[in-house]
Amino acid sequence: MLTLCGFSASNYYNKAKLALLEKGLPFTEELAWIGETDRSASPLGKVPYLRTPHGPLCESAVIADYIEMAHPQPALLPADPYQAAKVRELVTFLELHLELVARNLYPQAFFGGSVSEAARDKVGAQLEKNIAAFGQLAKFGPYVAGDTFTMADCAAIVHLPLVSSATKIIYGRDYLAGLPVRDYLARMAERPHVQRVNADRKTNTADMLARK
Repeated sequence: MLTLCGFSASNYYNKAKLALLEKGLPFTEELAWIGETDRSASPLGKVPYLRTPHGPLCESAVIADYIEMAHPQPALLPADPYQAAKVRELVTFLELHLELVARNLYPQAFFGGSVSEAARDKVGAQLEKNIAAFGQLAKFGPYVAGDTFTMADCAAIVHLPLVSSATKIIYGRDYLAGLPVRDYLARMAERPHVQRVNADRKTNTADMLARK
């Protein structure tokens, strides 16, 4: 049995959770807030981490690859090596060049903190550049990598709403508005597993804010 550990307010936790759901794999969930994680399973105290019959794994990219290799059907990566690399390329852009950059805005956008004007200007310029580059790679036809639901969708569905919301709150406009992200997310929201992930996220976010 697989056990996914972390909390449903985390977008990276939800990326792994969505992959497990889309593959139809049986798994349990173990609530682990930041500061309450099993350091023997996740040495940096990050979420998510996955308990497997062979031992624990941490880092969402590693977890996604393990799930795909251990349970190749239904596939979340194309069989063709180049096309599989293109999916991973999109995941890298989403996480390294969009979400990780936008994360600098989250303290002010979502948690009542503040971000300096200099930092806002720097992040805004970097996001505009990176989103334009992402737009050259993404297909949205109808899925982010093309005509098949892939690992890239598991990442896009959980990361893009945060980038969109953070930029709207901080800059007064959605930096993703030039891409068909809104329609894409509406299509994805029709999927039952996405609906479950979103419902769990809302409930868990309320729990997280109540802890503060």
